[in-house]
Amino acid sequence: MGAYITPSTMRVSRCGIHGFHETLGIDQDEVRFFWVLSSNEEFAAQAAYRIIVSTEPFTSEDVGSSDKSIAWDSGKIQSDKQRDIRCCPETGFKSTCMYYWRVLVWDTYGTCSQSNLNEFFTAYPRSHLLPPYSMNQTYMPHTSLIFRTWFEDQENKWRAVWLGDGGDKPIYLRKSFHLSRKPTKAIALASGLGHFSLHANGGAASNHVLDPGWTNYHRTVQFVGYDLTHRLKLGENVLAAHVGNGFYAGDQGERFFWPMYEDNTYVRYGNELCFFAEVHLFYQDGTHDIVISDPSWRVRKSATSLANIYASENHDRRLYPQGWDAPGFDDGEWAFAKPLTGPRGQLRYQSQPPVVLHEIFKPVRTHSPGPGTVCFDLGQNASTMIKIEVEGDAGSEVIIRYGETTYDDGRILMPDPLFKEFETGVYSKFILGNVPGPQMWEPDFSFTCARYIQVDGVSLEPGQGLPVIRSAIGQHVSTASRRLGKMQTDKEDCNALIKACYWSYASNLFSYHTDCPQIEKFGWLEVTHLLAPATQYIRDVEALYTKILQDILDTQESSGLVPTMAPEIRYMCGPLHDTITWGCALCFLPEILLRYYGTTQMIPTIYQPAIRYMEYMRTKERKGGLIEHGLGDWGRDIAFGNHQANIETAIYYQCLRNLETFARVQSLDSDAQHFKEWAERIYTVYNKHLLVIDDPERPYAYYTSLDQYPIRDRTAVSQAIALQFNLVPQKYRADIMKAFLDDTSDGRIRSGEIGLRYLFNTLADANRPDIVLQMCRQEEHPSYMRFLRRGETTLLEFWQDECRSKSHDMLGTIYEWFYAYVLGIKPTGIAYKTFDISPPYFSEFNEVKGVVDCPYGNISVSFVRSGKEGDIQLQVSVPMSTVATLKLPGDSCNAIVERSGSWRRIKVQGGSVDLKQGIYIIEIPKCSNAL
Repeated sequence: MGAYITPSTMRVSRCGIHGFHETLGIDQDEVRFFWVLSSNEEFAAQAAYRIIVSTEPFTSEDVGSSDKSIAWDSGKIQSDKQRDIRCCPETGFKSTCMYYWRVLVWDTYGTCSQSNLNEFFTAYPRSHLLPPYSMNQTYMPHTSLIFRTWFEDQENKWRAVWLGDGGDKPIYLRKSFHLSRKPTKAIALASGLGHFSLHANGGAASNHVLDPGWTNYHRTVQFVGYDLTHRLKLGENVLAAHVGNGFYAGDQGERFFWPMYEDNTYVRYGNELCFFAEVHLFYQDGTHDIVISDPSWRVRKSATSLANIYASENHDRRLYPQGWDAPGFDDGEWAFAKPLTGPRGQLRYQSQPPVVLHEIFKPVRTHSPGPGTVCFDLGQNASTMIKIEVEGDAGSEVIIRYGETTYDDGRILMPDPLFKEFETGVYSKFILGNVPGPQMWEPDFSFTCARYIQVDGVSLEPGQGLPVIRSAIGQHVSTASRRLGKMQTDKEDCNALIKACYWSYASNLFSYHTDCPQIEKFGWLEVTHLLAPATQYIRDVEALYTKILQDILDTQESSGLVPTMAPEIRYMCGPLHDTITWGCALCFLPEILLRYYGTTQMIPTIYQPAIRYMEYMRTKERKGGLIEHGLGDWGRDIAFGNHQANIETAIYYQCLRNLETFARVQSLDSDAQHFKEWAERIYTVYNKHLLVIDDPERPYAYYTSLDQYPIRDRTAVSQAIALQFNLVPQKYRADIMKAFLDDTSDGRIRSGEIGLRYLFNTLADANRPDIVLQMCRQEEHPSYMRFLRRGETTLLEFWQDECRSKSHDMLGTIYEWFYAYVLGIKPTGIAYKTFDISPPYFSEFNEVKGVVDCPYGNISVSFVRSGKEGDIQLQVSVPMSTVATLKLPGDSCNAIVERSGSWRRIKVQGGSVDLKQGIYIIEIPKCSNAL
C-alpha cells in the first residue's frame, strides 16, 4: 500500500487519544483517536480518513499491505468524522511496546494530507497487579503449582515488586545500574504511595508533583510513565524516588488533618509507604532490557519526617543526603529495601493530566508585625506550594504558616471559630542545615490555598540573632490540562469577577475536582457536573473527567448508591453521603464528555453501574416518583435543605434521559424505550405534585416547592429547574417564565449552589443580562461583587463576608454565563460541530473580546459597540469542520458580512446567518430593537 500525497490547503494541526493526557503507559486494548484540521478555504472539508498504527516509525509511503509492523489499519473510510475513532486490534496491543500512528485525510477534491507521526507506549494491558514476592520467594517458589501461573507469559505481566522500609514515614530509595550501551528509548513506569517524585541521574524525571493521582487505593492505584531517554548515559546511572504519605497513609502528626476532624472517620488505606518501578530500555538492535524495583534497591528515611497533605511538613536540612539521587553517591550505609505486599488496588495508568507548578506569585507587600515574624501578601489567592529562601545558622528552626485571611497585623487568621485548629495546627517546620549561604525550602508532598504567608523565627535584616528570610513566593499548583479560553469586557468589575472565577476554578483542578484546596481537599461530585459547562471553556478536562468516572465506579456501593464524593476519603453520613445531586455525576459526566468532547468511550463502562444507581434511586421514590431525601439547594442558608422535591426529582429525571441516550449510543433500543417510559412517569408525577394551575391569586401557572406543604410558594429556583430540565408542558412555558421573572425582578439572588446555574441560564434564555448584573452587584449578600469590594480575589464557600474557605468554586456558575452569554459562544452540536455566536446586543457591554479553543480549533469573538449611533462591529473566527450560527439583534436589523480573504460581501436581513470556517468581519448598524 502507498498513499500518494499531493499538496492540500487542509492540514492536520493536532492529534490525540481520547481520555489520555500523556501516553507513556497506556494499559488498554482499545483506544479512540481524534484530530483537528485547519484550512483557509471556506468550503474545505474532510471527505475520508485513514489511520495507521505501527510498531515502527513510518511515513505513508513506507507502508505496504504486507508490512508486519502494522498493528492496526482503519483502511480508507469515507467520512467527515474526526473524533471518537475506535482502534481495537484483534489480539490487543503488545505489552511495553512503542506504537506510532498517523492519520491521513482526503478533502472533497481527493487531495491527501497526513499528520505528524504520533506515539504512545503501552504498559501491560492485560495485567493489573504486581507479582507476589516476600512469601513465594521464601516459602512457595515459582515452581510451586499454586504460583505457576504468576510466572507464565512474563512478557505480558509486571515484573517489579513493591518496596519500602516497612514504615510510614517518608523515605528515599535509589538504585545504581550500569549501561554499556546507550538505549534508543528508555521509559520508566512507576508509582509510590501516597505520593512520590521520581529522579534520574541527579534531577527530577519530569515536572510533575504529587504523583500519582488520588484514588480509592483498595480499588485503583495509578502508575505514571516517564521518558528517560535523554536522562540516561553510558556508565553508572541512578534511578531514585522520594516517597511521602498523601491520603494513602495520612500522617496527622500533631497537626490539623481534616479527615480526622470531629469523628475520626478516616481509615488509612495502608500503613507502609511503598514504591515500585520498571525502566524499559530499548536498543538499536531490537533488544529490550528491564531494570525493576527489587530488594537490591537501597532505602533510608527522608529528611522530611512529616508529610501531612494539609500543608504541614517537617524538614531537617541537616539530615538531607546531598547527591542521593545522582551517580557517585555512597549508599553503603543505607539499608536494603524490603519487598512489601503493597496496596490492594489494581494498577491503572495515570490517564488524567498530572499536577504541575504554574504561575509564580511574588509578594506585593512584605512587613514584620513583631520580632521574629515576617508576613507576605502575594496579592492573589490561589492553590500553591510555598517556596522560601532563608539564610542562617544550622539547627535554626523556621515555622511557615499560610492562609487566605489575616488579622489586622498580617498574621494568619482562620475566621471560622469551628476551625481555629486550622489556624494553629497547619504549619511547616524547616530546620536549617550546615551549608553556607541561602537555603531553599518548598514542600515535597503537600499544598494549600493561600494569599498570605507568615514566617516565624526569622527577620528581614541581619544582626537580630535570627535567620534572615531572603524571599517567599507562591507557586501555583494545579492540573496540567490544556488551557483553552480567556475573555475580557469593558466593565472592570466584571473583569475582576471573571478573574476571581478563573482562580477559583484553576485552584480546584488536580487529579480530581476538589471543592476547596485548603481545608477539605475532597472530591465532592456536585461541582464536577455543575461547573463542567463553564470549565470546558477554559480547560480541556476530558481526560480528568474520564478519570473521575473511574473514581466514581470504584466508590459505588453494592446497593448501587453513589456517594457524594469520589474517592471517598472521609465517610459522611445521611444526606451528606446519599444525595442524587452529587451522585448523579455517574450519569451526567458521560453525557458531558459526549456533548463537549464527542467521545462515547466511557458509556459502555458506566452503563450497568448507572442502571444500578437508578434502580437504587427507585427505592427512594415518594408519591409515585418524587425524590426528597437529599441536600436540596445546598448553600442557600447554608445547611438548611430546600427545594428537594424540585431539584432532586429533576436530576433523577435527567439521569433517566441520559440513560436513554447511552442505550441508543449502544444500539440497545429496548433499553432506550424502557428508560424513556421510566422518565415519562417521573415527568408526570413531577407536574402532578409541583405544577400549580389553579391558584386564584395568580393569573398564570407556576411551580411550587413542597418545603412548607400545603403552603404554596413560587420561587425562581422552582421555575428555573423545571424550565432547564424540560419538565414544563409546552402550553405553560410562557407562564413559568413570567413566574420566574416575577421572583427575580428585584435583582436579588435567592439560590444555593445547585439552583444557581439554572437561575443564570434561565435569565440568559430570557435575555435579561441586566438582572444578572444587578444580582452580581448587590451591596449585601448574596452578592459576587461584595466579595470583590472586600478585597477577595477568589470566591468564598458561602454568601458570607468571612468563611473558613475562600477558594471554593461551587458558587462559580456565573462563569458559564459570561462565556455563553456575554462572549456569546454556546455549543449546539456534539463537540462544537455546530455552535451559536450570540453577542451581548441587549446589555450594557460595549466591548467584549475572547477566544475558546474548542475540539475543532479556535473560536474567537470581538464585539465592539461604538459611536453615538451604537453601531456594532464583530470579528468572528470559525474553525474548520464546524458551522457557527451568528444570531443578529432582531428581524429588522441588517448586517454586512465579509469573509477575510474573500471577495464576497453579503447583506443579511435579521434573524441569523450560518458561517463556515474562516475569519469574518460583520457590521451591524444600529436598529430599533438592538438596544
